[in-house]
Amino acid sequence: MTLAQACPDAQQKPSPDRLLNAPLPQLLAEHSVEVTVIDARPGFTGGTYVRQNGDLGFVKPAGQPESEWELMARAMLGRALRVPLPPLPAGYELTEL
Repeated sequence: MTLAQACPDAQQKPSPDRLLNAPLPQLLAEHSVEVTVIDARPGFTGGTYVRQNGDLGFVKPAGQPESEWELMARAMLGRALRVPLPPLPAGYELTEL
């Protein structure tokens, strides 16, 4: 299953405003996102994968500043749910494999 296939139906898709402004823990819970914290090399800002049951899993680097995690988690959730969001700041990018 790919990230595109994991997208819930349109009724569950949040608006861009909600995705950018709602409390992150609430958004992650609403979309059944499990967050796993790992030790990672410098420069790694997070990852997303689809679990066998179709739920999303996020990978958060240990020690990552909360502001950076907020930015990346919202961007990853937006990409997975196919919600259009503004571009990430310079120095950040999302790559789909």
